Amino acid sequence: MFRILYYKPYLFLLKLAKACILIVMLCGWFTAKASPLVVSNQHASIPLSSFLTEYIVKGEHGSVTAAQADDIPQTDFVFLATNGKTRIYPPGMQSVWLRFQVKNATDDPALYLNIPYSNLSVVSLYEAKADGTFVLVGKQGNAVPFTQHYSITPNINFRLLLASGEQKTYYLHVDSKHPILLPAFVSTSHGLNNSLTIQTIVLSVYMGILLIMFLYNLFLYFATKDNNYVVYTTYILLLALAQVTATGYAAKFLWPNWVELNQYAVIVTSSLSALAGAVFAMFFLQTRVYLPQAHKLMLALAGIYLIGIFASLFGWITVGYFILNYNSLLLVIVVLTSSILIARKGFRAAYFYLIAWVALLSSFIILVLRNLNFLPYNNFTAYIFFIGSGFEVALLSIALADKINTLRREKEASQAAALHASLENEQLVREQNVVLEKRVAERTEELQQTNQQLTDAFGELKDAQIQLVEAEKMASLGQLTAGIAHEINNPINFVKSNIKPLQLDFKDLVEVIEEYEKLHTIRPEHMAAKLASIDQLKKSIDLDFVKTEISSLMFGIKEGAERTAEIVRGLRTFSRLDESQIKTVNIHDGIESTLVLLRNSSPDHVKISLDLKANGNIECFPGKLNQVFMNIINNAIQAIKSKGVKQPESILISTRDVGDAEVEIRIRDSGPGMSAEVKQKIFDPFFTTKDVGEGTGLGLAIVFKIVQEHSGKIEVVSAEGEGAEFIITLHHIVPERPCI
Repeated sequence: MFRILYYKPYLFLLKLAKACILIVMLCGWFTAKASPLVVSNQHASIPLSSFLTEYIVKGEHGSVTAAQADDIPQTDFVFLATNGKTRIYPPGMQSVWLRFQVKNATDDPALYLNIPYSNLSVVSLYEAKADGTFVLVGKQGNAVPFTQHYSITPNINFRLLLASGEQKTYYLHVDSKHPILLPAFVSTSHGLNNSLTIQTIVLSVYMGILLIMFLYNLFLYFATKDNNYVVYTTYILLLALAQVTATGYAAKFLWPNWVELNQYAVIVTSSLSALAGAVFAMFFLQTRVYLPQAHKLMLALAGIYLIGIFASLFGWITVGYFILNYNSLLLVIVVLTSSILIARKGFRAAYFYLIAWVALLSSFIILVLRNLNFLPYNNFTAYIFFIGSGFEVALLSIALADKINTLRREKEASQAAALHASLENEQLVREQNVVLEKRVAERTEELQQTNQQLTDAFGELKDAQIQLVEAEKMASLGQLTAGIAHEINNPINFVKSNIKPLQLDFKDLVEVIEEYEKLHTIRPEHMAAKLASIDQLKKSIDLDFVKTEISSLMFGIKEGAERTAEIVRGLRTFSRLDESQIKTVNIHDGIESTLVLLRNSSPDHVKISLDLKANGNIECFPGKLNQVFMNIINNAIQAIKSKGVKQPESILISTRDVGDAEVEIRIRDSGPGMSAEVKQKIFDPFFTTKDVGEGTGLGLAIVFKIVQEHSGKIEVVSAEGEGAEFIITLHHIVPERPCI
């Protein structure tokens, strides 16, 4: 009796639980009878999330294959209504089935299912027929060769054939080894084209920024030999590879015939990008010096990324994603905390790094909130990480440039100290000479010894001055740093400002084309009225003006791109600053690249003319000869500026052959000229006519020494009020190859 009383409540509760489950399933079934998604001309692209019902298959052994898809409506599978948000499933869930209905309220007999997320293994779409059978519409994903894809873009797209007013039911099956994220939209052809256009523009601008930053920092590495730039350019390269892999473009263009790589490509490229970011943080923040404990922790986190890469390569994809997600979160916290602590210690570069990581972290937080369905899936949340990472790359480039300026200021301070010591030594030499002259009669032998000592000291002083002259060769790079970013930014902004009106003009053209396409679907008796409305539309948008404006905008974009290429060519030519081997080059290239780099510092009222008639091919040290042109032309510009009167001024650069063995370069300016006394001293080290702090007096001394190294000669012709002309004579073939 006791045993019966004990089990009856248990049986009652068990039956009650079964009844509740049955009620929930029935409620889910009726809830799943949601209204169909209606696509009209007014709503060209509609999110599918609010119209989905789902059945989840957990685990590989319980997965439903494509061959079993026809049996689904006859089984006890229950499709439950979703919460209306973008479908995001936890890691480890590899298979889901989704059902939705679509009604076509447009005149176009074709709609499109667009899933702008390419990191899914296999996505199959089935159409339910009235007789209970199913037809496979298509199968796409990064495990399916691109030759079988409907769309030319990496997105997953399916074409839905529905007559106007027709309604159909579709089943979508996702079987993926990667985390399942389904931002799905049903669109007209116009809506799909708009979405793909925005995606292409955003990715193109983003990759353009990364390319510019890569070339800019690569140039700075060759100019400074700073290992920070090697790590940073590697980070930019791996970041670009990770982004094109995550968006599917790498699978389409880099390895389209090896779909097996897509199993672990996202994990490997993203992990390598994060690992490079960690290494750059250690280099840039100097964590080994400022925070040794944080340095060891970053090394450990970098090692964990390698574990994640090897795990994915051995088939443990879920483990790889787990390590990538949570290890990246730990790395962000460690780097952010380290940059704050190092900045509080007074390390200036850490402030720039902190701002850059805050920008990246903000975009990362928005991305996570979107993936957790706290924020909607739209263009802003879809592309926010591109904005954040692009902003981070630009800020870090500025931080590295600021580091060059800091080093330049430290070098100038050391040069000033060395100059002060040199002047003190010279004063000491003069005082000792006076004392020795007074005692020469009585201490001749001692005077000879002292004179020998003074001669040695003077020789050491000269050697110190020569070392300062050699160190000064990098000063020209510091003068250019501020202008390079401005020069590159102008054409980029010019291109960017033309994109928006170009989009609007293309939209008008597409609208006219769509109106012409509708002529195929109307009756002949309505043709004349439709053509009249099209003509009215063409007049309203001023089609001739649109075509003219498109040509103008495309010309502007081309001109901006050519201007950027010209600047990069100039930087590449001038980056020979550290070459120490004699080479045969064209000096005209060096002159033209120097003018490109000095364009930003030349006033508008100064006209620079070229008269290059010589055979410019000579043997020389290309970088050092570029420095000669830089110093002389820059001095000419500064001399003209010192006049203080903005009237038409000129600088003429000419070359001519002198016989068969020599070439003559003349650089003449319309500046204030110089007196005979100044002209005699201009090549002396530390002699300058500028105010204190505006010049070191080493520029023309360097020019004189470089011309001597080439076995050439330099002369100056000038008088007060008549400008100045520098005449440089060089050999086509250096008579004696100097040793450096």
